[in-house]
Amino acid sequence: MTTWFITGASRGFGLEIARQALERGDSVIATARDTAAVAAALPGFGERLLPVRLDVTDEAAAGQAVAAGLARFGRIDVLVNNAGRGLLGTVEEVTDAEVRAVFDTNVFGLLAVTRALLPVFRAQRAGKILNISSLGGVVSWAGWGAYCATKFAVEAFSEALRLELASLGVQVTSVQPGPFRTDFLDSSSLVRSATVIEDYAASGGVMRDWADTSNHAQEGDPVKAVEVILAVTDREVLPARLPLGSTCVSDIETHLAEVTQELADLRDLALSTDFAGAGAPLPR
Repeated sequence: MTTWFITGASRGFGLEIARQALERGDSVIATARDTAAVAAALPGFGERLLPVRLDVTDEAAAGQAVAAGLARFGRIDVLVNNAGRGLLGTVEEVTDAEVRAVFDTNVFGLLAVTRALLPVFRAQRAGKILNISSLGGVVSWAGWGAYCATKFAVEAFSEALRLELASLGVQVTSVQPGPFRTDFLDSSSLVRSATVIEDYAASGGVMRDWADTSNHAQEGDPVKAVEVILAVTDREVLPARLPLGSTCVSDIETHLAEVTQELADLRDLALSTDFAGAGAPLPR
């Protein structure tokens, strides 16, 4: 039996991961700002479900939530960093406060919870970390720069953690969903910049229209996605990245082809900037 620690477990991917894990007999520490919503959404699982109140931006509370989970179950096997929020607005439109708020949850909150659990995983010499990133951690779009910047940061931390923890028996995967039919585009999850500049109607404005028309009409099925997430988590060796959805696959393929072509075009210029007899490359 696996014990899961899930942030943002009251809705979306967090709730569905908790549900499917419990239904197959696992135990779940389901953290959220609203534990009543967790209990109402996941009735009938008894002692295998532990709802814990947690605002991921509260580092002390993260440590307390981990301690509560250990007190109930004795160990934690999988951390799912799912809590997050969106911000829609062009770079000029979003305010400093709006950007800092989304970074506080998506990046600093993820780090706070991860740091709280890493001593447990190191002591166990075992553990799996699933960081719920996004297609927006690989590709950015007009109107989503601030949100994508948080997910690019999640990608960077995930890559570094994977290397840092490999020798300690702890594995890390970045989960990269494309558009899935969750509540992400609802006002409860997605903040829109208070400022709207008409000059950006053809870029950021298009994305606002897309968010309006796509909400709860996205192509991705979150139930199927979570089935894949659980199946991959059960593997002995986790992949570094788990893309999910047809848009995610096609957009990443297009992006990688563009980067590869641009690198080939600029390769000679790039190589010309080294000193003669350059030193050793960065270790991997």
